[in-house]
Amino acid sequence: MTSDTNRKCLCTSSDLHAVNATGQEPIRVAQIVGKMVGGGVESVVMNYYRHIDRTKVQFDFLVDEDSTRVPEKEITSLGGHVFRIPPYQHPIRYRHELIRLMREQQWSIVHSNINTLSVFPLSAAKKAGVPVRIAHSHSTMGKGEFAKNAMKLALRPFANVYPTVRFACSHYAGEWLFGKNADFTVIPNAIELDKFRFNAGVRQKTRQELSIADDTFLIGHVGRFMPQKNQTFLVDVLADLLPKRPDTMLAFVGDGPDKSAVQQHAIELGIADHVLFLGQRSDVNRLYQAFDVFCLPSLYEGLGIVAVEAQVAGLPCLLSDAVPMEADVTTKSHFLQIADAKPWSEVLSNLTFPDRSGHVNGDIEEYDIEKQAVNLLVKYKDLFKGIKKH
Repeated sequence: MTSDTNRKCLCTSSDLHAVNATGQEPIRVAQIVGKMVGGGVESVVMNYYRHIDRTKVQFDFLVDEDSTRVPEKEITSLGGHVFRIPPYQHPIRYRHELIRLMREQQWSIVHSNINTLSVFPLSAAKKAGVPVRIAHSHSTMGKGEFAKNAMKLALRPFANVYPTVRFACSHYAGEWLFGKNADFTVIPNAIELDKFRFNAGVRQKTRQELSIADDTFLIGHVGRFMPQKNQTFLVDVLADLLPKRPDTMLAFVGDGPDKSAVQQHAIELGIADHVLFLGQRSDVNRLYQAFDVFCLPSLYEGLGIVAVEAQVAGLPCLLSDAVPMEADVTTKSHFLQIADAKPWSEVLSNLTFPDRSGHVNGDIEEYDIEKQAVNLLVKYKDLFKGIKKH
């Protein structure tokens, strides 16, 4: 991109109107994803994009210009476009650019994935005359993060003002944002189930790559390093567990602003040699195979799709009681309070390990991306038909 088109996609209007085999243009949906920094929400949107029938529906991505992990080459190769816009922290520029883009590109559907902040792009979409405006709740809130929570509480009353359609990743997330009596549709954070199912050969190879001995007890966690994910608590859990199980290692997968603080906490407790920081990985499915247990001590979650992924891999899961019960797709997960590390270390020290080679029972199939991508396609098509009728 050239400097004078930094906030615009370098494509012509004809580029945006490729036709499918029936001679019809695919429905183009503007996906508002905010900052793409390797977090869970953008992963969910990209997963749907990879599996939806793109001859019938195409995604364009509106991302904050300070995003650090935009899969632009992949999006372009799949037929989509990336539009970089000012972040919402610059509200006048942000709104002006959104209205300009929406009028220029004439999207019929705008799908906002930024929770309470959706009020900003959806108000601009209404101003620009976009007929279908989707607000998608992917999260809730919990203790801590005072400034962020204050903003959420201030914006939540406007959650139902601008959308014409409401989606949520779970019933809990939908009720939190839109209200218990609100009309919303749950769109599961679906995944490639076969990609995550247990494979003994992959487990052995991955543990060798990580230099993890067969008899080492490996605790796994996947998540961006930020206050919500509460990783320092897991370090406290490890410190309490090591006297009982000195063969334990803790592996963190992800990146983020709190990573150095978590590393420092492990050093201060004298257990840094029992902690692995594996960084942002594209092979998380393989890492689940190497783990013996999965822990998610979040302060809040809209769902906690990583817990679902871990269960598909046959892992026992310890989840905070702030994670929605809907995440327990096998009905075998442990839900624990995060006020004290001792109950977590006690469960871990007494944990029995299931046979991971068999079929995982539960509501796993609900999270099949192949099935859910078709369902989302039908929803977009029905919404588009509704526009044509009017």
